[in-house]
Amino acid sequence: MHSTMQSTLESTDEEKAGRWAGRNVDKDQLRKEIWEGLETSGINVGPVWSRISNWVGADEAARRLSELQIWKDAKVVKCNPDPPQIPVRLRALYDGKLLYMPVPEFGSGELPWVLLDPHKLAQDGVQFELAATSAGAVQVGQKQTFEEMLPLDIVVCGCIAVTNAGGRTGKGGGFADLELGLFRELGKINPQTPIVTTVHSSMVVADERLPIMEHDSLLNVIVTERDVIYTKTTKSQPKGVVWNLVQPDQFDEIWFLRKLKEDILAGKGER
Repeated sequence: MHSTMQSTLESTDEEKAGRWAGRNVDKDQLRKEIWEGLETSGINVGPVWSRISNWVGADEAARRLSELQIWKDAKVVKCNPDPPQIPVRLRALYDGKLLYMPVPEFGSGELPWVLLDPHKLAQDGVQFELAATSAGAVQVGQKQTFEEMLPLDIVVCGCIAVTNAGGRTGKGGGFADLELGLFRELGKINPQTPIVTTVHSSMVVADERLPIMEHDSLLNVIVTERDVIYTKTTKSQPKGVVWNLVQPDQFDEIWFLRKLKEDILAGKGER
């Protein structure tokens, strides 16, 4: 009985540590604090640990984002597949924008992106509320590769913690920084493409809590349920993927990554 209870406790502790714990101890601790804060305050919506957690007010943050000129000007939107950004994806569709969403964690052996065209969805009788969910998007969206994607007008990332200096961290898997690096390598975004997020105001932390690393992409705009923060960061964005910092498990788990790296480096004349 005791061993069973201990095993259950260890499993819970492992889940709380996060699937990618150990890469950066400081970020691990910060994510733990944020997840605990969401849970203890009761502002979480659904499960919290080891994920881009949902929170009360996500729909209000999406409304604030939709009122910004950078959103109104955008015709092609990329948005992460996580629950707190469902309202963002829904607004993109109702606003008539082409919407790209990655298959969660880039899938396993399937094309990594889905394109949601609101006009095609409407013609096919697909409800936007279904298409805006992660599972629904994968079901009804048009599957595409990185290379097939159109240039993006705005990029929305999921975050666990952010800073006024534009620093960010997700759940620790490195997917956002990798995809942004690939977008730059393939010409899908340029230095003027706004990188934004919607987060709960409790996820905005002091700048020193998130030191900016070589491979980190910086946020231009942070939208919370309370306000809009323009980071006005002075640091430059990465020019592409910092390949020597890509983790071995990322090459192992992201099925297309080695081939895409070969193609990108071959295009640059590198070995």
